[in-house]
Amino acid sequence: MKTSKVLFLLTGLLAFVLLNGCTKKAESSAQSGGAATPAAPAEITVEIFDRGTDGGKSDPTNNEWTKWIQEKILKDENIKVTFIPVNRWDEAAAMNNLMAAGNPPDVCYTYAGDMIANYQVLGGLFDMAPYVDTLLKDLKAFLGNDTALPGRDFIRRVEDSATGQLFAIQGARMNTAMRNIFMRKDWLDKLGLPAPTTPEQFFDALVAFKEQDPGGVGKNNVIPFTMTNDVRWLGANIAESFIDPNMDIKTRWVNQAVERNLAVPGYKEGIRFMNKMFNAGLIDKDFALYKAPEDANNVIKAGFAGAFSGEWDLIYRDNFAILADLQKNLPGADIIPIDPMTSSDGLTHKGAYDKAGLYMFIPASSKNPEAAMRYLNWLAKFENYNFLQIGPEGIVHDIVNGIPKLKVAPGLWIQNSSQNIDYTMPINGLDLGDPALTIRAIASGYSWPAERIEAAYNMSMTNAAPFPVIKPASPLIAAGPVQQTLVDKSSALLIQAIMAKPEEFDRIWDEGVKDWLASGAQEVINEREAKYIAPN
Repeated sequence: MKTSKVLFLLTGLLAFVLLNGCTKKAESSAQSGGAATPAAPAEITVEIFDRGTDGGKSDPTNNEWTKWIQEKILKDENIKVTFIPVNRWDEAAAMNNLMAAGNPPDVCYTYAGDMIANYQVLGGLFDMAPYVDTLLKDLKAFLGNDTALPGRDFIRRVEDSATGQLFAIQGARMNTAMRNIFMRKDWLDKLGLPAPTTPEQFFDALVAFKEQDPGGVGKNNVIPFTMTNDVRWLGANIAESFIDPNMDIKTRWVNQAVERNLAVPGYKEGIRFMNKMFNAGLIDKDFALYKAPEDANNVIKAGFAGAFSGEWDLIYRDNFAILADLQKNLPGADIIPIDPMTSSDGLTHKGAYDKAGLYMFIPASSKNPEAAMRYLNWLAKFENYNFLQIGPEGIVHDIVNGIPKLKVAPGLWIQNSSQNIDYTMPINGLDLGDPALTIRAIASGYSWPAERIEAAYNMSMTNAAPFPVIKPASPLIAAGPVQQTLVDKSSALLIQAIMAKPEEFDRIWDEGVKDWLASGAQEVINEREAKYIAPN
């Protein structure tokens, strides 16, 4: 905290000296009959996720989008922007290293709330609260009201309730659909099987894939279900369906440490189900070796996999081209979303996103926090985020039936992330300024029939709900120092538990959770218990 305050004072003093000096120069120039010297651009660095270049993706720091941003922000705000890449798949460790070295970008973002809390405790973040109604007024207006916390402005979602300080601002998700499970429809059709609607049917269909090889790839090559080593995400629709849907909000919220469910009652049984799948030969035996999405995606595209899980629209995304490449390799192949994981009440409960998206923050080490905030505010203006989402007509989109339809963009116009969410920090999901127009555009914004997109969206949203939003009595800080340790141990345990022999599952799980709790998770849970405040 002291670091932030000292830096704020120093920054203010420096700004005063510079402004005073520029004013004197201007006065001197005017008195001598000369023109005032234009102010030099403010210079800032901005984080950008590096998702690699597989699938035709471009250098995230040097493409048509970054050039457009750099030229327009210089013209509009007199700010010179340099993009700093951060590996998407190793984001937390990479940002921790940058923060520890004292040279993080001036504008940063993350999806990890515990990381924000840790940086706050260490005094590593700049307080944006004094600027909400000035430098950030357009961002405040764009984000609007907080529907999960009535009576509050959304821009203040993570405000410190005790001090009023604002060390991070969350962007808004326009589309809260999260995940689907997908399955080869042509394999089901060949076996005369319907799309599974229960866990038992799902399991049996995977067994049929393994034993009957409907794709003709050879029984030893059939992979009924594939995924990467990111079990928490890709196994969520399966494992989380075993959590009691009637569990009280407090129990669910308190026990989800660092966004992991290891201590949530019922989750163990979900992982046990996946262990059963693995031991029946239904899960890709090499999944633990797959560290990037492409590792599993290539298995799917080659025609060996019968089912998998991922983002609700994963198979239709142009940047991954999963279904498109599969059909190029195997004409007649098809994939559909399925919804088989019923919970104890017979409903297919699954996760959905809260309106709150990523966290935008400015490190205390920033040499120009005012310019950094002006950059965030600039991104919240419709003309700017709209162009970044749909790009120039005829290149990134065409107008079809009165709405913009995204297409496969050429060369450096490719969008490395869906609708450029890595660049449009305040917004995640399409917004055309008209809700009705936006809904139509979402369905038509793919290289696939609109009805397929709508079906995938509707299935993902069926019985879906976001994790409870709780405003604790004071900021949660216990997770910060142990976050990466808990994340790493959780990831390792999920893999070990799935691959364990059935008779060893309970021992491996129980010992792993015990170690996880002793490594700091119990302190995180205790803090959440102490600071829990029931929602109104």
